[in-house]
Amino acid sequence: MIQIPILGALALGAGTVLERTILKNKKIKIGFYQTISFLSIILIMSPLVYFFWGLNGQAFELKNILLFIAVVISAIIANLLVFYSQKWEKVTNTEPARILEPLFVVLLAIIFSFFTEGLFERNLKMIVPTLIAAVALVFPHIKRHHLSLNKYIISAIFGSFFFAVELILSRMILNFYSPITFYFLRCVGIFLISFVIFRPKIKLPEKEILIKIVATAGIWIIYRVAVYYGYLTLGVIFTTLIVMLGAVFVYLFAFLFAKEKINWKNIISAVVIIACVVYTLLS
Repeated sequence: MIQIPILGALALGAGTVLERTILKNKKIKIGFYQTISFLSIILIMSPLVYFFWGLNGQAFELKNILLFIAVVISAIIANLLVFYSQKWEKVTNTEPARILEPLFVVLLAIIFSFFTEGLFERNLKMIVPTLIAAVALVFPHIKRHHLSLNKYIISAIFGSFFFAVELILSRMILNFYSPITFYFLRCVGIFLISFVIFRPKIKLPEKEILIKIVATAGIWIIYRVAVYYGYLTLGVIFTTLIVMLGAVFVYLFAFLFAKEKINWKNIISAVVIIACVVYTLLS
């Protein structure tokens, strides 16, 4: 079922581009966007949850409840950090920090594999090409001026790290939920806490912005459910490798639809990532 993580990679590319256009709008405040975006996700998913609800009794054990709370808190921190960096810093400057997330996921999965049984892969034939692909993902974005860190880039780095932490913690309790149920409950938790913290006035934005917010919410649902499904069926590291194809799709979309030029670093990065995926599939 490798098609599902590939669908997730497509959604990641599309969602990343679309979300940036929303946050760059000066009328959209971070707290408001955090709240209304997760409210949109909840409303869209409500009919799906009715048909695909799945929850194991072990989810209610104290240890697993605490892990779920940690997932929600990590996700809130990660989103706020990333939204903050995207709001006030150029995308070209924060992108190298944002794409560190897959590398963080792989490194944390390797570390956690020594403390958990059977949840994270330790197969070098899978780990090595995934690490190579992660480095290739970062490669096009390494430029001399990026060595000068500011608070927005640091925020993006920490946001990527907390997203990785959230994903690793999610895998530890994901067996007790269906992917749709888990993502729905996660988003409910994020929405409720965000609403209490920011207390935004839920006033509908302009029609065009609202459409973008709803569309982005739908795309993130596809992405996260695909990732969770991949974790359960293909493993964390292999799914992370497949999702890295999202960067290749971003390059392709930018070339086809935005008429942006693709430099030689992007081409090398895309070729290496694809080669790593093919190698892993054939090995």
